[in-house]
Amino acid sequence: MPEPKDRRYWLLKSEPDCFSYDDLVAAPRSTTNWSGVRNYQARNFMRDDMKKGDGVLFYHSSAEPAGIAGTAEIVRDGYPDFTAWDPSNEHYDPKSSEPNPIWYMVDIRAAERFEQFLDLPGLRHIRALEQMELLRKGSRLSVQPVRAPEWDAILKMGSGQKPGRTRTR
Repeated sequence: MPEPKDRRYWLLKSEPDCFSYDDLVAAPRSTTNWSGVRNYQARNFMRDDMKKGDGVLFYHSSAEPAGIAGTAEIVRDGYPDFTAWDPSNEHYDPKSSEPNPIWYMVDIRAAERFEQFLDLPGLRHIRALEQMELLRKGSRLSVQPVRAPEWDAILKMGSGQKPGRTRTR
């Protein structure tokens, strides 16, 4: 069945010692809320742009090696991040409240663990990924848009297929 034309794609970063792809798979119904994001641009993506049915690349950051472990799917549009209202939560923000939420989250469900972990150094050599936000110098956002051709190339790589020509630079 073809994917909807308006489906979008995202990359979500998580440190695997905090929450890994294995943790997502082990969660009830392999689903979790993606909470604790405290960057306004990432918040805006979650609040305004991420929609149920969108695809997600699950990226292990601050790891050796860093890279993409698998895919997930957005299963709930953005909604207020209630962890910001809980003083005992590490993501508490006293400026955010239920009547005036500042931060948002989405719910994701694990879709496919890649046969091959896609490490960051390997991604840098793929021509189809030359413009990918993840690979831009200084790009540190934990929530990033992914273009459809980048998504397609990464899915091929994750299943063990070659994505096409590699860069030689």
